[in-house]
Amino acid sequence: MADGAHCRYYRGLEIMPDLCIGCSHCMKVCPTEALRVKGGKAVIHTDLCIDCGRCYRECPTNAIRVVDDDFDHIFDYKHRLLLVPSLFYSQFEDIEMNEINRIIGSLGFTEVSPVELGVDYLIEEMNRYLEEAPREEKPVISSYCPAVVRLIQVRFPSLVDNIMTLLPPLEITAQYYISKYREAGIPEEDLGIFYLTPCVAKIAAVKDPVGGYVSPITGAINMDLLYSKVMMVHRNHTCAENNIRINEEITSNAIRWSTTRGEANATRGVALAIDGMGNVIEFLEKVENGDIEGVDFLELRCCDESCSGGILVRGNRFLVADGLHKRASTAPWVNPYIKDFRKYCAEYMTFDKVQPRAFMKYGRDIKEAIRKMEEVRKLKQLLPGIDCGACGSPGCEALAGDIVNGERTINNCVFMQIANERRGTLDVDEAIALMEEIWGKRYDY
Repeated sequence: MADGAHCRYYRGLEIMPDLCIGCSHCMKVCPTEALRVKGGKAVIHTDLCIDCGRCYRECPTNAIRVVDDDFDHIFDYKHRLLLVPSLFYSQFEDIEMNEINRIIGSLGFTEVSPVELGVDYLIEEMNRYLEEAPREEKPVISSYCPAVVRLIQVRFPSLVDNIMTLLPPLEITAQYYISKYREAGIPEEDLGIFYLTPCVAKIAAVKDPVGGYVSPITGAINMDLLYSKVMMVHRNHTCAENNIRINEEITSNAIRWSTTRGEANATRGVALAIDGMGNVIEFLEKVENGDIEGVDFLELRCCDESCSGGILVRGNRFLVADGLHKRASTAPWVNPYIKDFRKYCAEYMTFDKVQPRAFMKYGRDIKEAIRKMEEVRKLKQLLPGIDCGACGSPGCEALAGDIVNGERTINNCVFMQIANERRGTLDVDEAIALMEEIWGKRYDY
């Protein structure tokens, strides 16, 4: 399988071959088995990658990079709006929010607004959605975390109908501003709406949304990058005078939205909140098995401490989350823009049902995919089942799938190699060539 061979879905991460040492650390932590080692380098199966960022954290050589937008792209637009998550401000210990916003203006943006401005309208729609949801689609699963949505598509396809088909606050706020600028007579081609993202999954969600939705957001700005720019300007005292428009009207619920229980505490009915990829997977298995009853809503976040633990967040996730709660404790409860959101965003609130991606590893023809899945089941019985990863695949089931797809052979398993060498059906040179195909030629024999 060549890196990039499957390119239907946008991928927010890419591997830099010059830095990759083929250590397989990334392959072992991927929750959807989207990584392989071939030719001594890691490669990504785009159809299975959910952009959760676990590989990015794990890589010891920093060989995995974020595919984000060039910062200078903002200057292609006359009006440059930056949508900022509240957690961005919580990373700065000694810089006031107003100064941070002034620095953002000196960097080139003409207006700054909280991403969560649309949260209060979303809460109204969420509670209505939960009241109307049929019993077979409960628990309703939040659509807020795009890595979780894609995880369900790939690993838990039977639960796709449980995903709430309401847009996240980011998209609601963007639609609001599109309407406001249009009402002011500003041509859409003059407006660039940029999102300051704490994670890679949200870059992918903007570029390639689920449910047939098309995002009006122009580009995604790496939060880690902007944090560095703000700190540099602050330390060097080089903030130029500017007339950036600042919107700070945000409620307590909105500030807490990106924290664990941010959604759950705002919904009526029985709601649970789970964060951390391992915990989310464990809980989804229970839901899929029918072990969870009497729950109306699930808030699932792939990162520990939710968005405060995003891979592009520079601050300590616990301190960032604590800062959000402290700020929320003194914030207002009423959103003065709620009527405007009802007016401008009602027609943009929903997207189509999410489709599963589980068959993508075996092709897009369902009958053929089912046939291959049966072959995988039979092959697994031949393999040792110890998931050692020496074959360049994450485990024995993944290897069986790769064999069925023609990307590996049964002799890629080192145990099968030994058995076939003893039978005389595979010689030592052939076995060495197979290992070099996966791990590269590292030694002179």
